[in-house]
Amino acid sequence: MRFHIHTYGCQMNVRDSEAVSAMLTAAGHVRAAGEEDADLVIVNSCTVRQKAEEKALGKCGNLCAAKGRPQIVGLMGCAVKRLGADIFKKLPKLDFAVGPRRFGLIPKIVADLQAQGYPTSRTGANRLELPDEDEIPEGLSAHADAPVDGGADAFKSYVTILLGCDNRCSYCIVPDVRGHEYSRPAREVIAEVAALAARGVKEVCLLGQSVLRYGVRNKAWFEEDPTLQYSESFPRLLAALNEIDGLERIRFTSAHPKGCTDELVRTFRECRKVCRHIHLPVQSGSDRILKEMGRHYTRAEYLAAVAKLRAFDPSFAVTTDVIVGYPGETEEDFEATRSLMEEAGFDNAFIFKYSPRPGTRAAALPDDVPTAEKERRDQVLLADQERRGVRRNQTLIGTVREVLVEGPSLRNRARWSGRETGNRIVVFEPSVPVAVGAIVPVRITEAHPQILVGELA
Repeated sequence: MRFHIHTYGCQMNVRDSEAVSAMLTAAGHVRAAGEEDADLVIVNSCTVRQKAEEKALGKCGNLCAAKGRPQIVGLMGCAVKRLGADIFKKLPKLDFAVGPRRFGLIPKIVADLQAQGYPTSRTGANRLELPDEDEIPEGLSAHADAPVDGGADAFKSYVTILLGCDNRCSYCIVPDVRGHEYSRPAREVIAEVAALAARGVKEVCLLGQSVLRYGVRNKAWFEEDPTLQYSESFPRLLAALNEIDGLERIRFTSAHPKGCTDELVRTFRECRKVCRHIHLPVQSGSDRILKEMGRHYTRAEYLAAVAKLRAFDPSFAVTTDVIVGYPGETEEDFEATRSLMEEAGFDNAFIFKYSPRPGTRAAALPDDVPTAEKERRDQVLLADQERRGVRRNQTLIGTVREVLVEGPSLRNRARWSGRETGNRIVVFEPSVPVAVGAIVPVRITEAHPQILVGELA
């Protein structure tokens, strides 16, 4: 059966889709060129924001209603967990729906439907699989085969190390849909990354909703290694991965200020392969709003974490997420956010306009910041970040950065692009032949808000 997967949402969803793709391929199915050529189409959904959920459900609805619809249409991911059996009221012709910790069942579900001679009708099979909060999914280590010719993205891969979240921020539905935290055993993660490196992968990105809590809720290390001089689980994992032959770069996302310990800073300083970049969502610069959100740190504590990371390397890249228009956010609160962003000197920032999610604590509060005001605050912060990004990037002019080549630039095919250790995009002229996945030195000559321009050094 030819299959196609549409993915919405975060890197965790991308990784889950990769796992499903690999498991379907192992079961004898083949990837289709697109949904038009597919017999099986799966939509991997996000529910963090209403708009993301609507896009995924809309795509599913269109697939189910299409005149030449695929034989089987399935939905997986967070929206399934949030909506439960109600998903079939919205999409009565949907064949199956699988929650985020049960994607390992998809090959069996497809086989069952095929065995039944499906499709027998166009009413939908309506098979629902919802996970328990502590369920450990199958297929976490499954990867689609890397192209042997070193094609696009063959050199990098996501690796899930932490499932779920126990932080319970007031606005966030993730703990309800992805369940309690579970840290995969370190030996499994190390073996997975070593296998990827042996296959030619140069960079891995470790995934978790709050990745610095790796090993906190459940034990992740079961063997003591005297060569690993770290007591905390996550820095110890980074140090172990740093020793894997063939691997060149280690990234991770997303982080929490409470996890920015001295040992974490030490791994950045001592482990060459750990990239000097952290995505550290702040959400607000107002202590009052941070307390309402349940973020469990103050403005001062957040800024202290940033200062600690930059103390040994001023070019250390810090990116963030910010919410504007949270219930009760005043102009004073907004200006506190604006000033924190300036003081932190973020390299990039992703600004989101608050939208209530059913079932969260914040959903019970009046959504009292007008839409137009949310938009204004959003645009103010984006304009600030454009100026700040230029200023931060200008400090790198004249320096030589090690760039992992990703391929021709999307805007100018005569140029090539890649990312340096701080995750900044670098565009350069290929004065000599370069290969995708190679690491090359580039001298920076121009700075823009979100990209650097340079020449091969």
